[in-house]
Amino acid sequence: MATSLHITGVADADALLSSDPLALLLGMLLDQQIAMETAFEGPKKLLDRVGSLDAQTLASYDPEALVEVFRQTPAVHRFPGSMAARVQALCAELVENWSGDATALWTRDHPDGPTVLKRLESLPGFGAQKSRIFLALLGKQYGVTPPGWREAAGPYGEEGSHRSVADIVDADSLTRVRETKRAAKAAAKK
Repeated sequence: MATSLHITGVADADALLSSDPLALLLGMLLDQQIAMETAFEGPKKLLDRVGSLDAQTLASYDPEALVEVFRQTPAVHRFPGSMAARVQALCAELVENWSGDATALWTRDHPDGPTVLKRLESLPGFGAQKSRIFLALLGKQYGVTPPGWREAAGPYGEEGSHRSVADIVDADSLTRVRETKRAAKAAAKK
């Protein structure tokens, strides 16, 4: 496991992501239609406001109360209702099928990279691209390197790429990832 992730630029939030696999998984879930840093700060906000960051607690939290937790300033996400529901659905899946343990996704029965990818893709809120990015993040920065992980992660697993959150290790790499994303969006518009 990585000693220290540098995704948000906020020491406490990055420390939580570095030490808590569920926090990292939730940050990836929240990384949608908001800045990456804001998304990955979300788990720390949830921990501070709920008092606990574990799958069982979040899965069983009163849904309306969780939406209010998401709405508190600064907001966890710009879409508090839908994203609170996604967090609950993801946590319920972890409780029901993975004993509430996010690490079981990549450790149970010693899976290879393609199997981890399939497990991620089966999670609520995780499509093919998000799953590949998360697999690359696990491999590049979290020390989770099952056989075939780079191939399963596709271009996100490439050494030296600057495509996603998986490649952010400091301010310079964050800038490079942003430039790559801007270029990809500009190319898609043409």
